[in-house]
Amino acid sequence: MQQRLEREWELSIGPDTVRLFILKAKALSAAVNEDYADGAEHEIEFDGDRRDNHHHDGLAEESSENLTEEELRELIDDLNVDEAAELIALAWVGRGDYDATEWVDAVAAARERANKRTAKYLLGMPLLADLLEEGLEAIGA
Repeated sequence: MQQRLEREWELSIGPDTVRLFILKAKALSAAVNEDYADGAEHEIEFDGDRRDNHHHDGLAEESSENLTEEELRELIDDLNVDEAAELIALAWVGRGDYDATEWVDAVAAARERANKRTAKYLLGMPLLADLLEEGLEAIGA
């Protein structure tokens, strides 16, 4: 078990907000994994002269499947600069790029890379939910 880190700083982003992001990222990851596991279900086989009359509204299906990703993007986009930098820093600490004792440096580096693509950057990270969880745990939040 990790020893609680004595912090000389306060988080701008609330740990509960980060936990919400973690839940959304897990839901998004689960949806992607289900799609890969059931990959064959989208294939249509034709039997002789029979044609499959499978009709669907692809846009409606796509929008409902991507709702969690869209929600997560919007939540991340709504963060202020400090909160966005801390969210990135949490992922970096969780990934092992920085140690919890280097938190201030991680946030400073994240703030330097800050731009309007924070959501795209974070959502492109494999295992984002796990990284954020590990980052929160590492800093004792």
